[in-house]
This record gives sequence, C-alpha cells and structure tokens, in this order.
Amino acid sequence: MMARADFLRRLGHSVLLIDLPAHGESSGDRITFGVREAKGVEAALAFMEREMPDEPIGVIGVSLGAAAFVLSAPDSHVRAVVLESMYPTIDDAVANRVVRVLGPPGGLLAPLLLWQLPLRTGISTGQLRPIEHVGALQAPVLIAAGAQDRHTTPAETRRIFEAAGKAGKAGEPRELWIVEGAAHVDLHAFAPQAYESRVGAFLDRYLQPKPH
Repeated sequence: MMARADFLRRLGHSVLLIDLPAHGESSGDRITFGVREAKGVEAALAFMEREMPDEPIGVIGVSLGAAAFVLSAPDSHVRAVVLESMYPTIDDAVANRVVRVLGPPGGLLAPLLLWQLPLRTGISTGQLRPIEHVGALQAPVLIAAGAQDRHTTPAETRRIFEAAGKAGKAGEPRELWIVEGAAHVDLHAFAPQAYESRVGAFLDRYLQPKPH
C-alpha cells in the first residue's frame, strides 16, 4: 500500500496505514477473512476521528481489507470509500480459488472447506457476506476490480455494485470501474496513471472540507 500512500500524499491527503489483526506485525493467531479484521478497521477510524476531528475521512480497502471495512459497519464520519477486488461472499471466494487451482471439479471441494471454517476460526459463512452490507454504506463508493480477475470475477463485482445501489440510502453516488487487462492484482501498480486519475478525482470530489 506504500505506493498508494505516496500518491495520496502528493494530493495533499494525510494517510494512515494499518496492519489488520493477524496481519503484518499486528497481534492475532489467525486470519478470519474480514470479521475480526473489522475490529482493526473500527480502531483505525476511531484513531483518525480522535487525532483529526475536523478532517473528512476517506477509505481505500483492497480485497480482504475492503471486506473488513464493509463488515465493520462504519458510520457517517467516512465521506468517501474505494473498494477494490472485494469478494461478495466467502462461498464465492473459496469456490473461485479452488476452481482456479483444480479446475471445474474443484468446485465440489468448496463445501468441504467451508464446513471447516467454523471449526477452525469460530466464524460462520453467514458472517462473511460483504455484499449484504455494502448497500448500507453512508458515503460515495467507488467499486473497482480487474476485468481478468478470477478470484472475484467481473460478474461478482457487478453484483456488488448492484447491491450497493445506483445511489445510497441518502442518495450517495456509486461508481463502478472495471480495469481492463487486470487480474486479482494491485490495481495501482497495474495501471498507475489510470488509477491515480480515477481514484484521485473521486477522493478530491468528496473529501473537500465542509464549509463552517
């Protein structure tokens, strides 16, 4: 995420980078695909609101990070959201990855892997359905993914966009960006100029300080 941080700093934004629970140097014994990681997102947002109470907050979440943000059920303090390569449900995510490795017959193994999830993590598959929460986001949302992504397919990304609604409950804008040629990769590294133009304009549009 460092390249994104550099790009955002060039635009004049302050940037907070975090390790989610059980990632990087943060404590935690296992990854939970977004559920416990959501607590890390909540802590980061609380820190930002405490340290910079008068500044508008934007969030960029990638893959599991995007899911963790959505599952954190953020409040209206967040003014702009970029969700990149987010899975719609853990069922889709597991099935796509098994099929990618083993081919179509591998899809038969997905239910067995999902059956083990509560036993290994204490998390149910019902807790890992970001698509059911994305429509509740009270901010403008840009949903982005690669056109060649086989981990979260373009069809699944469009489902997420449709679930977000053409406008949020309070009329917040929703945008969809399918990045041609990109797979489940770092979209900024894949198309830096296009990324900085699209995402930079989106954030500048919605992170202007409110007049007093």
